[in-house]
Amino acid sequence: MKHLHAFGLGVAAALGLSAMTLQPAAAWEPTKPVEFIVPAGTGGGADQMARTLQGIIAKHSLMPTQLIVINKSGGAGGEGFLDVKNSKANPHKIVITLSNLFTTPLATGIPFNWKDLTPVAMLALDEFVLWVNAEKPYKTAQEYVEAIKAAPDGQFKMGGTGSKQEDQIITVALEKAIGKKLTYIPYKGGGEVAVQLVGGHIDSSVNNPIEAVSQWRGEKVRPLCVFDDKQLTYTDKIVGDLSWSSIPTCKSAGIDVEYLMLRGIFMPPGVSKEQVAYFVDLFKKVRETPEWQQLMKDGAFNQTFMAGDEFKTWVEGAEKTHKGLMQEAGFLAAN
Repeated sequence: MKHLHAFGLGVAAALGLSAMTLQPAAAWEPTKPVEFIVPAGTGGGADQMARTLQGIIAKHSLMPTQLIVINKSGGAGGEGFLDVKNSKANPHKIVITLSNLFTTPLATGIPFNWKDLTPVAMLALDEFVLWVNAEKPYKTAQEYVEAIKAAPDGQFKMGGTGSKQEDQIITVALEKAIGKKLTYIPYKGGGEVAVQLVGGHIDSSVNNPIEAVSQWRGEKVRPLCVFDDKQLTYTDKIVGDLSWSSIPTCKSAGIDVEYLMLRGIFMPPGVSKEQVAYFVDLFKKVRETPEWQQLMKDGAFNQTFMAGDEFKTWVEGAEKTHKGLMQEAGFLAAN
């Protein structure tokens, strides 16, 4: 058999066939459209990322079938997570995750935990920025904090996505850091939050960069600080001489609050290793496209990528962090 195999390779080489044709067919690939669940509303960061991924995969023919984005934002995203949890062994369904992967079950007590899903990959980590309306007089985070401190409790309105979710967790941490109460107003998605800030219906927001970049370009909103331990690295100019790297950290402005959010992919429980490997490979290909690189720039993402045990360990740690933050904020559902 060994001689026969060697002979076969020799013939292939003689015929000028590439080594690719000798590879076995992929262990698994989708045979029908793949549902891409977004456990959040339209226009927000998760939705924008999902639709960009859908466009990239279609444009570059990276998958033999279509990727279909479906928003299931009910119950703070619980509707989407339960749908994937209940689609056992269905490899034609994936979900993009944000912090509600942790916050929704902790806040609502719904029968769901990230361990009910199959981790695939971390696509990136999303930043949070403190934004104000550009017509307001606050040019720095310090000036805004001084104004909040000088006003009665609750006079300043902070807009965010959902209740007891990441935006409100950051708001509570901000209140503790400055020793003053804000009035938190929840909206359905980050897109709506940006519109409310431009309209002057709220005083500030903690939107992701991608959710407010177009309003910043239009000089309707102003970024004051980023909730990361280091400044952003993106230097492309957005407004005048300003880039994402121009924004100071909130910590340097005296606001001791840090927060990064997962943008990851999970599958239903009970899928095979080959099916997971297919999607890990797919998203590695996506990350090499110019469109993905543009999204990373536009949204000032932290481009950390993880899969396998490394990703699982990261998720375990993030769950503990969120439990601590939510306990501190008094957001845990009563048992």
